[in-house]
Amino acid sequence: MELVNAERFAGTRTGVRIERILCPVDFSEVSAQAYRYTQSMADHYHATLVAQHIVELWQHPSGFYSPSAQLLEFRRNLVDDGQNDLQQFVRTFGGIQADCVVQEGSAADAILCLARERTISLIVLGTHGRRGFDRLMLGSVTERVLRHSSCPVLAIRQSAPDSSKLDSQDDSVLIRRILCCVDFSAHSERALQYALSLADVFDAEVIVLHVLDGTSCSSAIEKEAMTTRENFEKLIPPAAHSSKRIHLTVRLGKAYQEILQFASEVHSDVIVTGVHGRHALDLAVFGSTSYRVIQLGPVPVLAVPI
Repeated sequence: MELVNAERFAGTRTGVRIERILCPVDFSEVSAQAYRYTQSMADHYHATLVAQHIVELWQHPSGFYSPSAQLLEFRRNLVDDGQNDLQQFVRTFGGIQADCVVQEGSAADAILCLARERTISLIVLGTHGRRGFDRLMLGSVTERVLRHSSCPVLAIRQSAPDSSKLDSQDDSVLIRRILCCVDFSAHSERALQYALSLADVFDAEVIVLHVLDGTSCSSAIEKEAMTTRENFEKLIPPAAHSSKRIHLTVRLGKAYQEILQFASEVHSDVIVTGVHGRHALDLAVFGSTSYRVIQLGPVPVLAVPI
């Protein structure tokens, strides 16, 4: 149920700075899709692109049966092969030059460590996820990076995006409509800053979505809707005028379900949501709205930590 359709506000350049973007690569299809997003983001933000591949020894059990000297050579060869494969992967896409980094270790730890060392502004990460009984479980690498990253993470699911999100001529990513989920807390404000920044560089529109509890009585809902409009006007930066379109929509129901349904209805190209901190996506918080949106969203989700 849509309650409010606010007048159009105009977006503006925000204080968001995206200068270095990290894209971990495992050479899978979803990894290639994540790299397309990385290239597009780096191009629009004039940012440095870092492509990373992690060699995990557990994926190569045969090496453990070798004598120590041969094991060291085996590990060196794996890293060298990974470097060659990563450089070939990057060349295949052309476009922006990438700094190729190949490391041995645990994937999640290596990603987080490199992000800290390089002062990464944004991590773009393809996630394979799971299906069936475990479909609400994120891949272990994605989950750990989301929980511990101090910078925003753009999570690209294996099933997203569809071909309509790509430019038919150069295979670049297009972002025309951004859905920003808010609850008017501090992390909502930060998420909106990133949504406005994306809208600014991609010349896109922003739909700000707030979900009210559908179990409330009608009088309470009407009052909450009025409060929502007031909070929304306070949330929008004063300088947000004259160039971009920003709408407010309020829905009734369970937050993650309404977000996912609305994202499909309006054909959003990316969902932006705030996360409460490094442990907000812990598996113990299985009902987390952000967690479910990231796993089940029909499009990539930008998770912004505070």
